[in-house]
Amino acid sequence: MTAPTINGTRYPQPIEDLLPAARALDLPDGEVFPSRNRLMREFRIGAPKAGELLALLKTTPDPAPAPAAPEAAPPVVPDPMPAPEITPPEPVEQVAPVSRPDTPAPPAPVRSAVVWPVVLLALPAFVAIWSGWVGLGGLTGFGIVHPLPGIWDSFSINSAITLPIGVETYGAYALYVWLSGRVPERARRFAKWSALGSLAIGALGQVAYHLLEAAGVTSAPWWITTAVACLPVAVLGMGAALAHLVRTHD
Repeated sequence: MTAPTINGTRYPQPIEDLLPAARALDLPDGEVFPSRNRLMREFRIGAPKAGELLALLKTTPDPAPAPAAPEAAPPVVPDPMPAPEITPPEPVEQVAPVSRPDTPAPPAPVRSAVVWPVVLLALPAFVAIWSGWVGLGGLTGFGIVHPLPGIWDSFSINSAITLPIGVETYGAYALYVWLSGRVPERARRFAKWSALGSLAIGALGQVAYHLLEAAGVTSAPWWITTAVACLPVAVLGMGAALAHLVRTHD
């Protein structure tokens, strides 16, 4: 077995000569001193000599390098030439910043959808719904009444108009409350189901009128008359309940 070359020789070195080489070994993170096995492997020495070298590493402090003497600053030689006069720079005219072509432009404001087509769609629907409800009201006993007897005897009104005004207006209002998202959850849930029910009742009323009119019936059956007569009261109750739920904060 040949000893490693230390200080230019391959012969066995004394421990004092191996000590600087042992301090210069690269150690893994977390280790302060090399292990005895590594000293045996690196320097080709036996276990007793490696143990003695390790004990010497732990007991002998690492000599700190001597501080280097500060270099002397060169002497300052005065400049024989006089210092030139410094003229203050003229003020620079400020130029407005020019936008770069790759600068992203601010997003354009989002425009809401127009609603005027709804008015155009509602006009024919209003004519058909109005005539259907008024016609069904005439078949179920609604007709000309004098609401102000003794006060304004000549004033008269056809009570059948209360059907389209009440049922369809409530359906549109409840639909708006449901889809607005700005009301408490109880009011939104009530508006949803009552709007769907009101629209379904409106559709059934139109179907009933056209079927009775096509069959030549001049007086609606009692069960249709009963259902139509209850509609104003039902619309009043649902409208009052929805107005109360909209203003609650439970």
